Amino acid sequence: MSNNVRPETMERITTPELANAFIEEKIAELREQIGNKKVLLALSGGVDSSVVAALLIKAVGKQLVCVHVNHGLLRKGEPEQVVEVFRGQMDANLIYVDAVDRFLNKLEGVAEPEKKRKIIGAEFIRVFEEEARKLEGIDFLAQGTIYPDILESGPVKAHHNVGGLPDDFKFELVEPLKLLFKDEVRAVGDALGLPKNMVYRQPFPGPGLGVRCIGAITRDRLEAVRESDAILREEFAKNGLEGKVWQYFTIVPDFKSTGVIDGKRSYDWPVIIRAVNTRDAMTATVEDVPFALLQHITQRITSEVKGVNRVLYDLTPKPTGTIEWE
Repeated sequence: MSNNVRPETMERITTPELANAFIEEKIAELREQIGNKKVLLALSGGVDSSVVAALLIKAVGKQLVCVHVNHGLLRKGEPEQVVEVFRGQMDANLIYVDAVDRFLNKLEGVAEPEKKRKIIGAEFIRVFEEEARKLEGIDFLAQGTIYPDILESGPVKAHHNVGGLPDDFKFELVEPLKLLFKDEVRAVGDALGLPKNMVYRQPFPGPGLGVRCIGAITRDRLEAVRESDAILREEFAKNGLEGKVWQYFTIVPDFKSTGVIDGKRSYDWPVIIRAVNTRDAMTATVEDVPFALLQHITQRITSEVKGVNRVLYDLTPKPTGTIEWE
């Protein structure tokens, strides 16, 4: 049987006890595989890469080199959380790369969604490759591959963007989660002591906020997406919708409308709120958010987010709309 096929006898990780047993088993396997050599990981801060990082830190400590690339398209507070959790709390060997200007300069004037995705993916590989070439003695590349990735797209987790590294690296892959489903990965993350908001993070597209800043990305509109998204997430958490709604986020399209702010005419952007529930992401229904809460969120966004004078709620299920707008 291929080592990329989950055995039928493999028990699902549904309890803390099973998660701890998995962790102990994997630590032993990782130590045997890696020995005294070094392993490299692109640490995005997403669930899968964070759990892999925490597992490898337990197994081989400073032999793991994490590279966190801040491309400017993450949600508010996420780069800081990655540094605090892994460098501050876990004492990880973490390289932080501030590539915000590099990415946003490359994306300037690019409006077509697929072009934006390709630029973000390709630039990530370049930045990661540059960092990898500065390091010596790296024999292994860790990836947050999970079982649905293998079922859907083969053995290399393409959306982590490290599948395109040049062949001359000759890295051996380390994929400790590759036979787990997402709920099992979360159970392992819990058992490893990762923060709840990291373990139970919503699905987040590879290009990040780049696909929620509709059209050509500008820094001011990107900031409007980031700030409005933070307000939405804060209010959903306060009002018991965090964990109840599968995915929720804001979008800022590339057009403006007339409004009134502080008694003066304004010509500013709308913020669109999207909140959906789904089992498999193939279809999705729209969450029935209480109208009073929507009014409160609207008041906060229009008063706290610069350059915004309207808030809209997307009522479109999938089909006919997709979950993301781009």
